[in-house]
Amino acid sequence: MRRRDFITLLGGAAAGWPIDARAQQQQAIPVIGFLSGRSPNDSAANVAAFKRGLSELGFLDGHNVEIDFRWALSHYDQLSALAGDLVRRKVTVIVATGGGVTSAQAAKAATATIPIVFVAGTDPVVFGLVDSMNKPGGNLTGVSFLIGALMGKNLELLHELVPSATAIGMLVNPNFGDTNVQVREAHAAAQTLGEQLVVVNAAAESELEPAFATLVRDRVGALIVAADPFLNAHAAQLVALAARHAIPAMYPLREFAAAGGLMSYGTSITDAHRQAGVYAGRLLKGDKPADLPVVQPTRLELVINLKTAKALGLTVPLPLLARADEVIE
Repeated sequence: MRRRDFITLLGGAAAGWPIDARAQQQQAIPVIGFLSGRSPNDSAANVAAFKRGLSELGFLDGHNVEIDFRWALSHYDQLSALAGDLVRRKVTVIVATGGGVTSAQAAKAATATIPIVFVAGTDPVVFGLVDSMNKPGGNLTGVSFLIGALMGKNLELLHELVPSATAIGMLVNPNFGDTNVQVREAHAAAQTLGEQLVVVNAAAESELEPAFATLVRDRVGALIVAADPFLNAHAAQLVALAARHAIPAMYPLREFAAAGGLMSYGTSITDAHRQAGVYAGRLLKGDKPADLPVVQPTRLELVINLKTAKALGLTVPLPLLARADEVIE
């Protein structure tokens, strides 16, 4: 072989080495399928927290892990198809969130082999996601912050702030899988307090104003807003509607109180997503979902917006104020 031909052949082979190396590297990078019932805009803080959790295990999006997002945009009936799409892509791990138990159920129905990390505000045992909190079994584990079980406590706190309200409204999304549990908890608390619970539905943005018109017509003295991705995504609009109709309202997340809502009680959703990121990282490192106990938050936050209370003509009782984790003035 002539020297020129040899150099040309060697150069051609060398040129192919980096391409092959890059291809192998890309194939080696694990992919996390992020399945959410919400939208990218209203989930920015949760996604950032999830990435922080991943980084605690040494995984950086775009560097040594890829995150493939699927958003249902509050159309929960699309979650099954989106989950199936992630399975067909053969992702390494699926994170199911932003749809309560519905996202996790869709992911579970789509695969029995791909590890799944859920973020859900309900009891995962009751809904058949795991065998038990300590020993999940199967291919699912995750974070359960049990918002549905807090509806009774939310009603009690609202009654403490507005004891004159004999009729309490409850705004729910009838299409959400956890709604029945939350309504049941609220009904039990209302009965204990001797109050009437008026449940109104809203499953679309166009139904929010009519729902408040119903609350006004039924002369409710206060309102609790159920935990639901669709309602959470419309926090600013709900706070504005409550202010316009001068209805004292209790919300499930701090974000509502920060947006001007009267009061909120619940867990930190952003921290729940950080914990989900940690678990996703552990699964990428080889841990099995069946061996990772379901994480339960240990801290609940009561947030009171004093500015809103004053605008509504309410005086916050000192014992309630003393129990608040955060007071917004």
